[in-house]
Amino acid sequence: MNVELPFAPVDTIIRRNAGDLRVSADASKELAKRIQEHGSDLAIDAAEEATADGRKTLMAEDFGVEQVVDKDDLELPVAPVDRIARLEIDDRYRVSMDARVALADILEDYADNVAGAAAILARHADRRTITDDDIETYFSLFE
Repeated sequence: MNVELPFAPVDTIIRRNAGDLRVSADASKELAKRIQEHGSDLAIDAAEEATADGRKTLMAEDFGVEQVVDKDDLELPVAPVDRIARLEIDDRYRVSMDARVALADILEDYADNVAGAAAILARHADRRTITDDDIETYFSLFE
């Protein structure tokens, strides 16, 4: 699988949850992959919502978002999130700018939750670095 999301913003999200812990490059890569999978699944569901409403454009409300945040307040860039949204949906769908920002916000919250749990797991293992094993362990325990 080709990961559309750059690792740098994902690394930043992990670091803001890591406190004094270090972050391995593999942890950022693993979380970016998981974010992409989750975003693609959410877009499939949103496309079904849009279809049910007779639309071919995904809107923020299709992602369950009522108020869209300012894209400048997000760490995740909107363009790769747009590509993630389009990975598994039919080419006939379009993704509105509000939907892109809404999805980026959802994915950033998702990443924060995973990164926070990964930091707890690393500390519990008495390590000073968050690794991809911490990300993988989170998913094996909680999903």
